[in-house]
Amino acid sequence: MNSDNILESQATSQPIAKVNTAEHCQSPLISVIIPIYNERELLPTVLEEVRRLPLNLELILVDDYSTDGTREILEKEKDKPQTRVLYHDQNRGKGAAIVTGLKAASGDVVIIQDADMEYDPRDIVKVVEPILRGETRVCYGSRFLGRIEGMRLPNRIANYILAWLVTLLYGNKITDEATAYKAFRRELIQSLDLQCQRFEFCPEVTAKVLLKGERIIEVPVVYRARTFEEGKKIGYKDFIVAVKTLFRYRFFR
Repeated sequence: MNSDNILESQATSQPIAKVNTAEHCQSPLISVIIPIYNERELLPTVLEEVRRLPLNLELILVDDYSTDGTREILEKEKDKPQTRVLYHDQNRGKGAAIVTGLKAASGDVVIIQDADMEYDPRDIVKVVEPILRGETRVCYGSRFLGRIEGMRLPNRIANYILAWLVTLLYGNKITDEATAYKAFRRELIQSLDLQCQRFEFCPEVTAKVLLKGERIIEVPVVYRARTFEEGKKIGYKDFIVAVKTLFRYRFFR
């Protein structure tokens, strides 16, 4: 990404304020990348919940040109410990925001956290644990192994199809390809040449880690779906793009 497209706040290197023990400071660093677009209502809650986690964290907040007052909230966040705030100067999509965040990540493990509270931030601990234990370099939080509230039937069917395609095309049986909770060893995720702009981040990163010979394992997470009226942004066209992406990287790489 061209640096002219990003304005970056001053990063800090201070320890997290609420936990200052030597043991915590020596624990693995978890980079939490939060792509953000017009989430002024729920973003403060997400940040509060993430910062409560018993982990050594760095927060990388990437604003994808919000216009609803989100940027005013982020201006107050940029000087907080272990927090970096990055801005796009035009709306480019969730995938582009994640790629921007990945370039700034310095943790041992990287995980994606949405800014809308559909996922419970407390589940981050469960998703990163298998990586920290050395069991895998990629772990997904599966909604279909956990608890789902409010997901419409068409969305369930679309998710089942995407997971089935990953199993069929790439030989790694998973139950939730489109989950937002994806965690990786930093050196792995940063080694991928990600081209995504919008929601095709999920199928692209899934395809590319499997093509590198990695195995994805899953842990159960909680999911509470939003409606479009409440701010949900992904739609049926993104499902079609996801299917095409899985086929493209399998057969036309």
